[in-house]
Amino acid sequence: MTAVTAPVLATGHIGLNVSDLDRSVDFYRRALGFEQLAAGDAAGRRWAFLGADGKLVITLWEQSDGVFSTETPGLHHLSFQVEDIEQVRAVESALRELSVRFVRDGVVAHGEGVASGGIFFTDPDGIRLEVYAPAGAESAPAPSGAAPTCGFF
Repeated sequence: MTAVTAPVLATGHIGLNVSDLDRSVDFYRRALGFEQLAAGDAAGRRWAFLGADGKLVITLWEQSDGVFSTETPGLHHLSFQVEDIEQVRAVESALRELSVRFVRDGVVAHGEGVASGGIFFTDPDGIRLEVYAPAGAESAPAPSGAAPTCGFF
């Protein structure tokens, strides 16, 4: 087998299937501060581009029924990094005002004594989301002790 040198890759945008586009656009704008960059209805498929500073981050596609499944292969959770733990707490405060469902209460460390950590919650379709900072969570509880965790188990 011949090995190919992989190019340097960076994550582009994330595409999410949602059941109610208007509700999801409202959630991502109010909860995470995204701006709507574009929207449309192409052949009965409604969509919206959301981002920050003109850069596309999420595409929402209204083409699903039901709620997010953790029982089938696919997305485990979607994580957003912020600069510091104070920004995580600011997002947490905004989410609480919107009565968002949290998976854990408060900031959770990614492991016992680990500096990184964040908050874990779901969007209106049950898609699991995280907002974290690379440092500042050393004293926060770790749900799985020393084992690496993402807050959802």
